[in-house]
Amino acid sequence: MKKILGVYSAPGQHWVGDGFPVRSLFSYNSHGRHMSPFLLLDYAGPASFTPTADRRGVGEHPHRGFETVTIVYEGEVQHRDSTGAGGTIGPGDVQWMTAGAGILHEEFHSQAFAKSGGTLDMVQLWVNLPAKDKMTNPSYQTLLRQDIPVIELPEGSGSLRVIAGEYGGQPGPARTFSAMDVWDLRQQQGRSTSLAFQAGRTAALVVLRGTVQVNGSEIVRAAQLVMLDRDPGEVVLETNSDAALLVLSGEPLNEPIVGYGPFVMNSEAQIAEAFEDFNSGRFGRLAPQTRSGAN
Repeated sequence: MKKILGVYSAPGQHWVGDGFPVRSLFSYNSHGRHMSPFLLLDYAGPASFTPTADRRGVGEHPHRGFETVTIVYEGEVQHRDSTGAGGTIGPGDVQWMTAGAGILHEEFHSQAFAKSGGTLDMVQLWVNLPAKDKMTNPSYQTLLRQDIPVIELPEGSGSLRVIAGEYGGQPGPARTFSAMDVWDLRQQQGRSTSLAFQAGRTAALVVLRGTVQVNGSEIVRAAQLVMLDRDPGEVVLETNSDAALLVLSGEPLNEPIVGYGPFVMNSEAQIAEAFEDFNSGRFGRLAPQTRSGAN
């Protein structure tokens, strides 16, 4: 079995804008190279919102040097950026945005969700770009629920969605700049699942719902992170309640990480250049809103 390096609980909740109450389960400041190529994971929710006619969310803000991966479990998020891309993602959908050389972005609750109210439950994962790809052109991938393959696990123990990488020979739809797996796992109460990981890769489990016993020893609960070693081996998950997990593995980049706010680069000079380019308008601009609030 793979060795458990640690189990970490999220610090207190904080708000991102007025629409996303998040807990940061890890960041490059706290876990750094140990989680490469993954930089940060914010878990937003589950949170209940009352109906409103107001826009709830985060207004225009920049990114450079990495990718943001937004996975929605409940609720709806409407987003758009300075490339002209945008849309609405709902339960089961994923937004994979490559900031690359620089992008302006905004994300709000969808108009329909804001009007009706309800539960918002989502995560946003930051994925680092290799140094050679930091200044790639910004791009955007819409990964709808019906386009993400679902693998039924042995003996009816649950199911696994392959968002990126592959599982059991089944590839996921996301295009990535470095080798990684991003799996969305659901496990039934009282069942056991064994997962194998490639040698040399970062490996981690994020428990989003339920209680999971890992490798017959550690009890891990909702909003906790399990970091695993990079040696070859398996992880055995046992549940006494229905559980939801995000499973992450990837080739470490082994490159310097220098970040400041919405920019993650490889040197302080590159961070200074990012601010200069942003302040000079080189990240483009968001198109004016139409009366309906869409692109």
